[in-house]
Amino acid sequence: MLQCAYIKRSTSDADAAKKQNVIGVWYNGGMDKKEEYALQVAQDQNIKFVRLWFTDVLGFLKSIAIAPAELENSFAEGIGFDGSSVEGFTRITEFDMIAKPDASTFQILPWRGDVGGTARMFCDILTPNKENSLADSRYILKRSLSKVLEKGLTFYAHPEIEFYLFKKPKTKHGAIKLEPIDYGGYFDHVPRSIGQDFRRDTITTLEKMGISVEFSHHEIGPGQNEIDLRHADALTCADNIISFRTVVKEIALQYGMVASFMPKPLANAPGSAMHTHFSLFDNENNIFYDNDSEHNLSITGRRFIAGILVHAHEISAITNQFVNSYKRLFGGDEAPNSACWGVNNRSAMIRVPRYKLGKKQSMRIELRSVDTATNPYLAFSMILAAGMDGIEKKLDLEVETTDDVWTLTEHQRHTLGIKPLPNSLEQALKFMEESDFVAETLGEHIFDYFLKNKRDECERYNQQITQFETEYLFNKL
Repeated sequence: MLQCAYIKRSTSDADAAKKQNVIGVWYNGGMDKKEEYALQVAQDQNIKFVRLWFTDVLGFLKSIAIAPAELENSFAEGIGFDGSSVEGFTRITEFDMIAKPDASTFQILPWRGDVGGTARMFCDILTPNKENSLADSRYILKRSLSKVLEKGLTFYAHPEIEFYLFKKPKTKHGAIKLEPIDYGGYFDHVPRSIGQDFRRDTITTLEKMGISVEFSHHEIGPGQNEIDLRHADALTCADNIISFRTVVKEIALQYGMVASFMPKPLANAPGSAMHTHFSLFDNENNIFYDNDSEHNLSITGRRFIAGILVHAHEISAITNQFVNSYKRLFGGDEAPNSACWGVNNRSAMIRVPRYKLGKKQSMRIELRSVDTATNPYLAFSMILAAGMDGIEKKLDLEVETTDDVWTLTEHQRHTLGIKPLPNSLEQALKFMEESDFVAETLGEHIFDYFLKNKRDECERYNQQITQFETEYLFNKL
């Protein structure tokens, strides 16, 4: 029995898309093979509901459920909805939007079997005149990828996703008390831990959805876990990350637990990162690899790293988009907080892993600053744009950092030319708002909305009186 349908684009389909409209999604002709296949699977598997998925500007998942009878029409015309209520989509006078499902992302949701088969597809968001919405972050990534595709290149990503598992939270006097499901540590095999069964069921569910997992393990923090997805092209990877978050939360609820992708949920424990490995291929050729260069890192790879480092401060608000994100970066728990690179140096923001020496296809860079709460579509767009800017401008890469950056004094970092990343969301926003580079990559609509939303978050945060302030100052002042 078919467990899922993940419809991969054939070479001929990809070539046709490249020639016709590499980032467009509207088809004026008849139904294509992917759409026909999705309809057939929906019928064969007795699908009762089809969920159309998309995200708002911050990366929060949105969903519209349609009956199978509406599936064919959704391919032909899309599904209309009010975009004014979705964060960052439209102004109130421009509320009509269309969700156009991408048939190549049709997948059955294994955990919904109790109510009849349920499937999902990611959507492209269109305006009524059938143009791509400039508020659709998935489109922004497709637009960025189209620029490298025109050069014959493919951008790959491989994320290591960390998260916490908590017992059902208790609320006391309005405060939420978080209790981890266990107190294991890094790579610990916790006997009879519910976390082991959870990871097994989560991975099984992901595999049924066509999302390949490399490995999983207990992380450093109590109740903290990591599951690593296999590498995929950046758009597929971003879709997989959104699916991953949903699967993890769904399976956790089945176990009576709550999963959190909050960057720093516990004050005295490590934050949750999404260390992501990136590579750039020209057909089957990994252009980050050079057998004759130091560390096998090609000049192209060095320039790509240089581009990310040059733009690190400008893109920080995108890769680390919440007030809480900076408590992870500067919380003293081995998170990278300086713009530097190194080979096998886990204190550096960018690391060149050396797992498989001399293996051309495995050459990649690892960006360690990104956290699990980022919008992957926007983050990948900015990282790719920054790296390509380094390649196009032939930027020189500074000498690698071999020191343990976490132990260096401020004076030592200054002497070595190591610049600290923004230490707060407010500071990150100041760098971002002055960046024409970020505005051009994201487009003015998302750029302006993102800044407005995040300034509001900072303002609301600064108005809070924390428990620390009360306990520290109340009896002294």
